[in-house]
Amino acid sequence: MIQVTKKDAKEPTENLIRRFTRKVQQSGVVATAKTAQHFEKPISKRERREKAITRRERKAVKLKKIRLGQK
Repeated sequence: MIQVTKKDAKEPTENLIRRFTRKVQQSGVVATAKTAQHFEKPISKRERREKAITRRERKAVKLKKIRLGQK
């Protein structure tokens, strides 16, 4: 549980919200909640690596075509 309190009575609410959001971002609470939002089947390390390699290759081909002026 992340808690943020006012430093003094004169501190603006915007600063308090800014400090809170920064702490939430640094703790990684939002990132873990987003990854847990949808169930993903566990795949092997090898399969994940192969898919990543394929993605990189496709992206490289796509960028090469763009640089050459093709579609």
